[in-house]
Amino acid sequence: MANFDFEALPLSGVVLIRSRKFDDERGFFMETYREQAFRDGGIDAVFVQDNHSMSTARGTLRGLHFQTPPYAQAKLVRVVRGAIFDVAVDLRRQSETYGKWCGAKLTARGGEQLFVPRGFAHGFCTLEDDTEVLYKVDEVYAPSHDTGITWNDPALNIDWPLAAAEIFTSQKDARLPPFSAFSSPF
Repeated sequence: MANFDFEALPLSGVVLIRSRKFDDERGFFMETYREQAFRDGGIDAVFVQDNHSMSTARGTLRGLHFQTPPYAQAKLVRVVRGAIFDVAVDLRRQSETYGKWCGAKLTARGGEQLFVPRGFAHGFCTLEDDTEVLYKVDEVYAPSHDTGITWNDPALNIDWPLAAAEIFTSQKDARLPPFSAFSSPF
């Protein structure tokens, strides 16, 4: 039996990954990444950096972030404590789904992961207090190429699972431009 299930989401390249869990009286064990299995599942990113975020309050929204070329990043996101609603927005100008989004609920208990390829904005909203997220990226952080678009842009019409009044962001994220003012480098 395979240890991973790869489910293509509606935007080309975005993949929801479920890992097989082995439960017993002690808890559980699961693989979260194996290069060849991911390659066989259509994900050939070579990860070079791991990141860890912790959000103390439910309703924390981080995003929608991306890095511009030549430092664009693919991300493999998973939750190790709590739960998030994770979103990818297609920024590839030639894509049939340019400006469209897809999302998935990721939980520590479920062990789901979301692969977000280069050419997408990424963001998430925490659904529980004290949520911790780990993610791998295939390019190092480059502050001069770090940017994003606003999370609540009506043009994107993202169906976040919390009301806008329940969501808070950083000052940096609150100042991100709308999608309509965005000129895609992808």
